[in-house]
Amino acid sequence: MSLRTVTHFPHAVQAVEHCWIPLPDGTRLAARLWLPESALDAPVPAILEYIPYRKRDASRLRDDIMHHYFAGHGYACVRVDLRGSGDSEGVLQDEYLQQELDDGADVIDWISRQPWCSGPVGMIGISWGGFNGLQIAAMRPPALKAVVSVCSTDDRYADDIHHMGGCLLGDNLSWASTMFAYNALPPDPELAGDAWRELWFQRLEGSGLWLDKWLRHQHRDTYWKHGSICENWSAVQCPVMAVSGWADGYSNAVFRLLANLRVPRLGLVGPWSHKYPHQGVPGPAIGFLQECLRWWGRWLKHQETGIMDEPMLRAWMQDSVPPTTYYDLRPGRWVGEPSWPSPNVQQESLTLAWPGTLATPASKVPEQEMTIQSPLSVGLFAGKWCSYAATPDLPHDQREEDGGALVFTSHPLEASLEILGAVIVELELKANRPVATVAARLSDVAPDDKATRITYGLLNLTHRDGSEAPKPLEPDRRYRVKITLNDVAQTFRAGHKLRLSLSTSYWPLAWPPPEPARLAIITGVSHLHLPVRPPRNADDARIVFERPEGGPLSTEIRRLTPQQHNWRVIRDLAQDRSTLEVINDHGTVLLAALDLEMQRTTLEWYSYQGDDFSSPRGETYSERGFRRGNWKVRTVTRTVLTCSPTHFFIHAELDAYEGEKRVYSRNWDTSIPRDLV
Repeated sequence: MSLRTVTHFPHAVQAVEHCWIPLPDGTRLAARLWLPESALDAPVPAILEYIPYRKRDASRLRDDIMHHYFAGHGYACVRVDLRGSGDSEGVLQDEYLQQELDDGADVIDWISRQPWCSGPVGMIGISWGGFNGLQIAAMRPPALKAVVSVCSTDDRYADDIHHMGGCLLGDNLSWASTMFAYNALPPDPELAGDAWRELWFQRLEGSGLWLDKWLRHQHRDTYWKHGSICENWSAVQCPVMAVSGWADGYSNAVFRLLANLRVPRLGLVGPWSHKYPHQGVPGPAIGFLQECLRWWGRWLKHQETGIMDEPMLRAWMQDSVPPTTYYDLRPGRWVGEPSWPSPNVQQESLTLAWPGTLATPASKVPEQEMTIQSPLSVGLFAGKWCSYAATPDLPHDQREEDGGALVFTSHPLEASLEILGAVIVELELKANRPVATVAARLSDVAPDDKATRITYGLLNLTHRDGSEAPKPLEPDRRYRVKITLNDVAQTFRAGHKLRLSLSTSYWPLAWPPPEPARLAIITGVSHLHLPVRPPRNADDARIVFERPEGGPLSTEIRRLTPQQHNWRVIRDLAQDRSTLEVINDHGTVLLAALDLEMQRTTLEWYSYQGDDFSSPRGETYSERGFRRGNWKVRTVTRTVLTCSPTHFFIHAELDAYEGEKRVYSRNWDTSIPRDLV
């Protein structure tokens, strides 16, 4: 359902293009404001979004849609660039540093004291802004009264873009490269004045290579515990609405937040990728901003809006679909649970049986070893750890992946089956190497044999007892391990089959282990546990959302060059080399009101050769630029990550151009020991 642009609101809106927020150390952060015109006479609560994605240009249109809408309904909206990003002063040296969180608390205090603010402040954000909303809430700034956290996490090690089950994610490289490019961009001279070039060079010189920092923390140490609110749930004392989508990388956090926070809380999970739900893809998108107004009204204005009468969890129960890498719409329906964990969800188990079936508990299944040593090709059709819906980045038909995996398939279902929550795989296994990985995938197999991946999970088996102090495997020793797959809501139709697929590699979604490993899975004592939810149609039918709405844009956008988004799997049979090429070219657009041209292109390549576990290679290339009249700047970044059995190797390049002249250049070359990864 397309977003409806609202132009008439209960409150006329005054947009303030730029203002400075002073910090105690003298640094100034840049902000855009949307204020009800009457706010100076009748102050209103405020809503803050605090992120590094350039309020002036890169996130401008998204910000317009949301913050103008909130302001038109009686809230002062403040969109702030983090220190060292966008038009703010300083240097951004890493994500979620204590400096960032302290700055955020100071910003909230500043907002609460403005003449247009009545005192209460809420925080909203997606991804980075969802993270720091929770992190700042744990600091308890007095004016912060409620949070809406979208596509975020409570656990920076176990459930973020860096690691999964103790495995190093390919998106760790991709995300580091994204921020490498963002951090190299200058502020806008129209706002920064003559200081823009000095501020630019401070960033170029001072931001650093974040990939190097992250790869030096391969286990769950104090670096990752910082900013992980799961370390102390009770620190969060304000109400939290947690939101995500099944195609996003962060849906699991919604369930943990509902289960562990002890404050008023709601969870909302749709079919969406890494986007706000009013712009959600795959659809259906919903009237998310209207839901937020109900939330803000309850907690910032103390109105009875009915939002807390909703089920604690509202989730989109996805129907069966054929496999493909992009969906406009995921068919299904909304379901609700009054609490989480829910008494309406019961665990049902199937047993892994020889020669590759899923047996019911009543079946007598003997113990027998089934072995698997997967090729590096398993994972080429896995899609992205976190779908951004900018490219065809969802998993394709799993049958080719299953050719390199050990598969266990059920009999055709006699009746439809619905699951809600986390699928758990319990395995008894042995390995022939001290470091080994198991990737587990649950697929919906249609009568025509097409296999759609429903959920998956990874485990670096050295992390079987935790990620703070991993331990090597003893070859040929028997272990019992648990792999928790991503939470999901899914209907399996009658006549379809469930398929569990196990592999020892999942590249490039996750970096492979140092050497090939063979696993022996013990059937009869290994199990698949399903969170089964019987339909509750009468209750579920009450869950409805309005059509998505948003505020008007502040500028016309003119496309100057075409955009291109694609994923390509390239098999060079002569060299026995396979490459996944990701093209994410946004082309060049003109923001007419700013007379500003903006260009962004990112290319990624992930390759391997034959069965050589030292051959995986990830390379990213980003080019970004701005132009207004005679002012023209461009940055080019390139990062290459390779490995040996004992080390990771990083090569990175940063070049900055003013006009056609290169004004800054720097290279990095570093090696980092592998530590049971």
